[in-house]
Amino acid sequence: MATRPAAGLPKLSRRSRILITIGVLVLILLVTGSRLLSTYIDWLWFGEVGYRSVFSTQLVTSLLLFLIVGLFVGGALAVSLMIAFRTRPVFVPVAGADDPLSRYRAAITRRLRLFGIGIPVVVGLIAGLSARGDWQLVQLFFHGTSFGTTDPVFGKDIGFYAFTLPFVLLLKNWLFVAVTIAFFGALIAQYLFGGIRLAGRGGQMSAPARMQLAILIGFFVLLKAFAYFTDRYELLYSTRNSFDGASYTDLNALLPAKLILLCIAVFCAVAFFTGAFLRNLQLPAIALILLVLSSVLIGAAWPAVMQQFSVRANQNQKEAVSIQRNIQATQQAYGLTDSTVSYSPYDPANANVTPSLASSTGAAAGTVANIRLLDPNVLSPTFTQKERLNNLYGFPSKLNIDRYTINGTTHDYVVAAREINPDALTQSQGSWINRHMVYTHGDGFVAARADQTDASGYPNFLSADSTDNGVGTDINGDSIQVSQPRVYYGLLDDDYAIVGGQQGQAPREYDTPTTQSTYNGSGGVSLSNWFTRAAFALHYGERNFLFNDSIGSNSKILYQRNPIDRVQAVAPWLTVDGDPYPTVVNDSDGKNRIAWVVDGYTTLQNYPYAQQESLSQLTNDSLTGVRKQADTQISYIRNSVKAVVDAYSGKVTLYSVDDTDPVLKAWENVFPGTVKPSSQIPAGLSAHFRYPEDMFNIQRSLLADYHVTDPQNFFSQKGFWNVPNDPADEVDAGVNSAASSGSSSDGGAASQPPYYVLAQAPGQTQPTFQLTSALTGLSTQNMAAWVSVSSDPGSYGKFTVLTLPTGTQTLGPVQMQSQFESTPKVTENRTLFNNPNVKASYGNLLTLPVGGGILFVEPIYIQRADSTGFPQLVYVLTGFSGGTTGNIPVGFQPTLTAALNDVFSQTSANGGGTTSGQSPGSPSTAPSTPSTTTPTTAPANSNPGMSKAVDDINTALQNLLNAEHSGNFQQIGDAQQALQNAISEYKSAQASASTTTAQPPSPTPNR
Repeated sequence: MATRPAAGLPKLSRRSRILITIGVLVLILLVTGSRLLSTYIDWLWFGEVGYRSVFSTQLVTSLLLFLIVGLFVGGALAVSLMIAFRTRPVFVPVAGADDPLSRYRAAITRRLRLFGIGIPVVVGLIAGLSARGDWQLVQLFFHGTSFGTTDPVFGKDIGFYAFTLPFVLLLKNWLFVAVTIAFFGALIAQYLFGGIRLAGRGGQMSAPARMQLAILIGFFVLLKAFAYFTDRYELLYSTRNSFDGASYTDLNALLPAKLILLCIAVFCAVAFFTGAFLRNLQLPAIALILLVLSSVLIGAAWPAVMQQFSVRANQNQKEAVSIQRNIQATQQAYGLTDSTVSYSPYDPANANVTPSLASSTGAAAGTVANIRLLDPNVLSPTFTQKERLNNLYGFPSKLNIDRYTINGTTHDYVVAAREINPDALTQSQGSWINRHMVYTHGDGFVAARADQTDASGYPNFLSADSTDNGVGTDINGDSIQVSQPRVYYGLLDDDYAIVGGQQGQAPREYDTPTTQSTYNGSGGVSLSNWFTRAAFALHYGERNFLFNDSIGSNSKILYQRNPIDRVQAVAPWLTVDGDPYPTVVNDSDGKNRIAWVVDGYTTLQNYPYAQQESLSQLTNDSLTGVRKQADTQISYIRNSVKAVVDAYSGKVTLYSVDDTDPVLKAWENVFPGTVKPSSQIPAGLSAHFRYPEDMFNIQRSLLADYHVTDPQNFFSQKGFWNVPNDPADEVDAGVNSAASSGSSSDGGAASQPPYYVLAQAPGQTQPTFQLTSALTGLSTQNMAAWVSVSSDPGSYGKFTVLTLPTGTQTLGPVQMQSQFESTPKVTENRTLFNNPNVKASYGNLLTLPVGGGILFVEPIYIQRADSTGFPQLVYVLTGFSGGTTGNIPVGFQPTLTAALNDVFSQTSANGGGTTSGQSPGSPSTAPSTPSTTTPTTAPANSNPGMSKAVDDINTALQNLLNAEHSGNFQQIGDAQQALQNAISEYKSAQASASTTTAQPPSPTPNR
């Protein structure tokens, strides 16, 4: 058959080529210019915080990965295309005048450089960009350390699985990618240039094409053999069963199968290399069929048969060894070993309860005297209304708990930083100059003792701000001093601020209505030169950077001001906690400063035999107002780093709090000098470290299962516990508390969050600041255990677990909540819950071991049922569970002392608990005295005094609303006083009620 050159594609005109070139350059500039500008802005920021080595290490590693992977993948394709072109047939038959291949062949031949270089470059760019994100795996490979623990199957140090194996798997994957792309590139090129022809029976293939493709397939199969080798180690992450790690089937079927398949794959690769030089491809084809059949029969069918007929019938015995390994590895990986967790039996049925438990003396004094009444998740509106000073400031929707020792006495406090709130600015205040140059910072540290309120049920505030030279004092005389109360870095405003100004210019940053200031801290990037100002103008799309006359040689720009983001940027290898908290710390210069404490976690995804869990699911509870964790899988975690972010300067300091963590050691090798050892932590700072809630949520969820160490019991889930649902969410979801299983998904209810308390747990000699939670049985809401972890420096991270006897009938939180809501003392108080102008809400339900039993304490708040309302404590609910069934004593009083006296008097009178069927507080079970128990409330319509008090409360609330709208502080003060008088009137009328009329249960208060 005759051949002829095919007609080529039409040439582009000179004008078209110029336009295309200009378009390509503009596109490249748009794509890379923005990236280069962001890189420059980041480079300036890292220089400001003093972590430019982190930025440069990350940038250089990513760039090297981009170049190496891009060159390797793109180069493999280029070599493959070059070989295919150079070994093409000299004469290629043409199928006809309209043969499409001839047109493509001619076009490629005319533009060999464009296709031969351009296509590999594009592929290399894509591969390089994809590889940049793997810089952490590369750095850990070169700087990994030893764990000092070996796996039970291969005897390799855990560091091999943490640092070496991930890099090996990464290398293997890119080799697969390169060989696969080279193969398809050769296949397409050989087809276009005639090395492969589909015409005729079975088609035809030239000898060079056959050799090239056979060699590439041989490399692919050889890589598959290497994959079988590495698959052996990955069996230790197997998720075949409910427990993770190599199971009986993995060890006795899949492990030998991988070795057999490895040998077959090597034989198959040799067959392809041999076939490359032979005209007959039968041997490679037979080898490939053998590999496929072996993969199906040996790699899949054999393990399935063993699992079905050998293992499943005796799984509890067959898997005993693997389960034991999973238990030990999980406890090690999540820090739940015997060195950190201590178990003690605790039987509430043996409780010895007397009325003296309500006093501040005796064995329970350390707990009872410090019971927390203020819920930081409820009181943000109260802080805002009472302590924001004006509309410019605000507080996060979730406040925090910390402890302070003042005048020799330690108390826990609800704490918050008063921050600038850009969302609260009025339209006239929201200009660019006001937002970025005037209203630049917050002012002050606000705290309130968590175990008390004033006479009106509001917190006793302690505010250290610039109006009092940084000294805040509450009504107790307790004071906290802050040398620099201004807050430039916080949670509410992450927009940029321009501070400083022209030389000699008057201060213009707002402090108070009568004072202004100028920032003189070390934070911020200088705007002294026009190039930097132009860069920020382009970055933010704001021309005022160039034309505002107030920006001068002393000006700085503060940006990326959220403490979480700052820590994540300087330590990208950390998983950062989403709930930072403010504290007052003593700086190196002896001055007290406001700083944010942010917890950082080191994690691994594959720890041999350890249980793999979703980070987002384990840390999820009913708590709102915190940044949630990403949905990533982990099998190892340590709270190894505490980061401190200065609220004024923005300085970020990383401290190690677990110097033994191998993962932290590896990252310290990568970034030497960025993490300070624990020995350099100031004592005043460590006294305010809290055990993080996210870490505790993870550990308590695993502890619910992994406190069981017997493989047989673990397999049958005998003795497993559950994290209880949030009581308010559980009731709102309409779940029967007696039948609920207690998992966080039941009825759509979320898990109950843990609570910080200052308490003295059984076995402790003094109160400690700790994070606590109740745990319930696997398929019941009865309480099964109580767990706490210490935040005190001397015992930080030590767990105490009180285990209740199996089958105990001690009520859990959800059951106690139901008990609270059904007791006549609560249901009869319709004036509290059914008032259309007032919204009632439950605070946190604390569960505390006291007097050998379990004490429950829950505050009740009310607020006006509109956008101007803010919570006010009005009642305290208490209950004491001593192992009895049915109803138990309930205290429902305006004060904690009265509620404790109420419940402990009832408990003591009944010999430890109320018998089933009796109503708590009824005359037959709880004789009341004027000093301990307030009579239950009569309906308002039967008590004129209470009716008048309710009317006065509504009138006072309306007057307060009108006063707040007017902005007249005198009227606001008068209205608040009138409201307090009305509430006192209501309580007096309630106390004087002499009769009780049962009313149907009222609707559940909102949470």
